[in-house]
Amino acid sequence: MSLRAFLKLVEIQTKLASLFPFLVGSLFVFYRYGTFRPINTLIFFFSMFLFDLTTTAINNYMDYRKATNEQYRKQKNIIGQENIPEWLVVTTILCLLTTATGLGIWLVFKTDILVLVIGMVCFAIGILYTFGPIPISRMPLGEIFSGVTMGFGILFLTVYVNAFDQNIANLVWEGRMISFRADLLQILEIVLVSIPCVATIANIMLANNICDLEEDIKNNRFTLPYYIGKKYAIWLFNALYLIAFFAILAAAALHLLPKIMLLALLASIPVYKHVKLFNKKQIKSETFVISVKNLVIINGVISAILCLAVFI
Repeated sequence: MSLRAFLKLVEIQTKLASLFPFLVGSLFVFYRYGTFRPINTLIFFFSMFLFDLTTTAINNYMDYRKATNEQYRKQKNIIGQENIPEWLVVTTILCLLTTATGLGIWLVFKTDILVLVIGMVCFAIGILYTFGPIPISRMPLGEIFSGVTMGFGILFLTVYVNAFDQNIANLVWEGRMISFRADLLQILEIVLVSIPCVATIANIMLANNICDLEEDIKNNRFTLPYYIGKKYAIWLFNALYLIAFFAILAAAALHLLPKIMLLALLASIPVYKHVKLFNKKQIKSETFVISVKNLVIINGVISAILCLAVFI
């Protein structure tokens, strides 16, 4: 398999969706807790990144196998377009998954067992997202799982592997006894900070499903826009950006983020222009990219301002 075919198989251009929660989490943990562990952070980053590549490769492979439209296989599925042998796709998936798992286990030994539990849950969701008799991506739950797992899960784990000794949460296994404790206030703080990531990542999938609605129905993919209707799916798309900006405002008002973060609200101007364009037409080749641009604008501004706050 050529490098070009591999990068298309794992859709490398979409990995901003996992990069921004990691980046925001890394900056937030230093700003909020004054701690940063470079080795833990690097191990987690490569484990997370490789697993993200794995789930995308599985998704493309399962779409190829389950597609009922032969033209879709050959012209719109990456495996068919690049004529990649199925055995090579499966081998690539197994290598990526094995490496990501190994790095995850190494990270558990450097932190604690809670990382293992959360990591297993995220791995399970990632696999079931694209694999199995009824994958999550073919159900009206994809936006929820992708947004929460990546937007909150990655950000939380980035914070936790750097601040696992700050009493955010603890899972202790002693003999027959397992005890779990969590500081609900700190958890809620992380949830609030993660909402812009959750909302913008969920909207990438929502925009994709809105644009692909007719094609998905032909290939037995019944996603959220199919169940709630295209009109209400577009309303939800708009509402998620409003929620993201309200979360930024609330986090700054509660002093979880620096007051200078209020400048991030200026990002609502280009985001609003993009949303108006998407509301007018939902064409994959023309307006799907709007959701990606909005993710970069919102989370890029948050990251830049947090970086400024950390260093100043």
